[in-house]
Amino acid sequence: MNPGHPSDPPVRFADAEEINPLQLLLDLHDHAVARTPGTGLDDVLTELGLSAAVVSWWTRWQPSLIHTALRAGADLTDIAKATGLDASDVLRRWRRWADVQTRLDIDGRPSVDPIEVRAIERRLGSGVVR
Repeated sequence: MNPGHPSDPPVRFADAEEINPLQLLLDLHDHAVARTPGTGLDDVLTELGLSAAVVSWWTRWQPSLIHTALRAGADLTDIAKATGLDASDVLRRWRRWADVQTRLDIDGRPSVDPIEVRAIERRLGSGVVR
């Protein structure tokens, strides 16, 4: 597992990306709360590195959470409101993720069942089904 907290605050994205994602959020919060007008260069770079790592992490995880919401019965409008994205962006991100996951082989089985993906597409409507 990723280290929970580095010994020195990260100043570079590569260092921040090594931190556990949930710890990143806590570190970014703590760092932003402690910032003052006289904050030095390392403090600003640390916040920038933490922010970039949080965005990178979230970009990779958001489609999985979209899939979870779809499995739970949410529609594109619900998810668009929750994410602040357009429904077309929600669909594009989910589709790209689902395409990879249905082709990803884990012990002879796809990471996500293609039948489940097709069922979600059918539920979402005729404009969604390929």
